[in-house]
Amino acid sequence: MHRHFEGMLAQQIMGELPDDPARLTALDDLMSRHADDLAAVIIEPLVQGAGGMRFHRPETLKVVADLCKKHDILLILDEIFTGFGRTGTLFACQQAGIVPDIITLSKALTGGTLPLSAAIARRGIYDAFHSDDPDHALMHGPTYMAHALGCAAANASLDLFQSEDRLGQCAAISRQLADELEPCRHFPGVRDVRILGAIGVVELMRPPNIDKLRQAFIDRGLWIRPLGSVVYLTPALTISPADLSALTEGIRACLKDL
Repeated sequence: MHRHFEGMLAQQIMGELPDDPARLTALDDLMSRHADDLAAVIIEPLVQGAGGMRFHRPETLKVVADLCKKHDILLILDEIFTGFGRTGTLFACQQAGIVPDIITLSKALTGGTLPLSAAIARRGIYDAFHSDDPDHALMHGPTYMAHALGCAAANASLDLFQSEDRLGQCAAISRQLADELEPCRHFPGVRDVRILGAIGVVELMRPPNIDKLRQAFIDRGLWIRPLGSVVYLTPALTISPADLSALTEGIRACLKDL
């Protein structure tokens, strides 16, 4: 995706997650070489979503945060997908015990009912742009900024998070996903089965015929979107056990003889 914008945007430097000593050294060296040029490190915490539902450990995320502090580089966490209970905690970064400089939120912020997003920064960053002088202020102004109906939906969604046990529901979903997707691990075309919070992933050995697999799901009355070689579920935290079983049963049936 990034290659389409080469030469048009500020340089983006891609690094591997430091999930082993060699990669840790490589990332440390990379950040050291570019410390004076890097504006920030941006990462989806614990789960790389559209990039293939790839998981990493909280300890790995903590290492990235520590490297950012070491080299005085801002850490931006994209919790648009992971925020509000998806990974088992309200925010994924809590599992690593870290606080980012900037965090981005959306999707479940309104319970998925209306589009709304937010960027939250620590005080020092906010104050740097807080000014009545237009030459000093950060003049950002998207068309639907502070949209009244979207904000009302967000407030209602946040009220429900406080009044209902969403994290308990996530834990129950996680257990059910593990129980009902684990049999897929023994299918001949399956590489891996992994669960994190209310995210269930079955990774295949190779990308399937997407149109054929999608139609097989539709024929069962299910809307499941394969992502390359990954078949995944990210159900609403309010899903019933029966509805979730219908989804996992459909995945098992369609992948068994793939």
